[in-house]
This record gives sequence, C-alpha cells and structure tokens, in this order.
Amino acid sequence: MSEKTGTFVVTHAESESAVVRDVETAQVHTLATNPGLDVHDVLEGTVAPDPPLEVTWQVVEVEDRRSIDLVDSDMEPTTREKSLADEADVGDLVTEERAGTGEIHVLRLPDDEVEAAAQDVLDDEETIARAARLEAVRVEVRRSIDDGVVSVRYLPD
Repeated sequence: MSEKTGTFVVTHAESESAVVRDVETAQVHTLATNPGLDVHDVLEGTVAPDPPLEVTWQVVEVEDRRSIDLVDSDMEPTTREKSLADEADVGDLVTEERAGTGEIHVLRLPDDEVEAAAQDVLDDEETIARAARLEAVRVEVRRSIDDGVVSVRYLPD
C-alpha cells in the first residue's frame, strides 16, 4: 500500500480513531489515531498506511481542513428554485451551478414525499461528500410541501 492524496470526509470520529472516505473513489480508511477530526469535517491531504502492520492509516500531511455545516432550513425554496421545479417532471432532479462556486439541486416530488426526501438528503453521507467535491462549507436543505419542492444548496464560505 502507498500514500493517498485527496479530499476525505470524516464519516466516524472517536477520541482515539476516525474513519475517512475519499470523496472521489469512495475508498474508506480507518485512522489509527484521531488528529482532532469531527464527523462531517473535510480533510484535504495525504494519508498513508500506519506501520508496522499497515491495517490502519495515518494522516501525514494536511493541506486544508474545514467543517461542513448541514442545515435543515425552515425557509422555503427561492422563487428561482421553484421555477426550476416547475419545469421538471415529478421525480426529476435539476442541477444548476451557482455563480462562483457551489450548486443548487432541486427535486420535484409528490407533496406527500417532500418531508421524507428532505430528511433522506440530510441523513445521506453522500450529501457531505458532494459538498466536499464542490468546495462548499454549508449545505442548506429547504422544502415546500405545497409546491412539492426540495432544494439542496451547496454554498461556499
């Protein structure tokens, strides 16, 4: 095994160890020690096998480290997000780049599925991994049951 450099999201953290997942390959690495990482932290750097057995990994270089805030917003989707949903069929996902960095994902759903879909997005580890790939530091989930819309906003700092 050799060193791996990339962007990793922390999926599990205890005082003694942590588990990170490469956001590009989805490969999981158990760290032998926890260098102060918390769940949902993003680590850009290098990990290497931890000697002598090389069954766990260690962080050998940190280029950047940030936390991603996952927000279950009580705000409704914006007018723009609702208009994107109006153009989509039920069950479709519409993705739009934000000016600068980040993305907005809009789901058009039956009214009775909006709340469950919003919760699924909040609970899905891939939401944080996508935020890491997009260099976002905040993920905001908004919903409108009356309009059948869930919006996921991947926002920069």
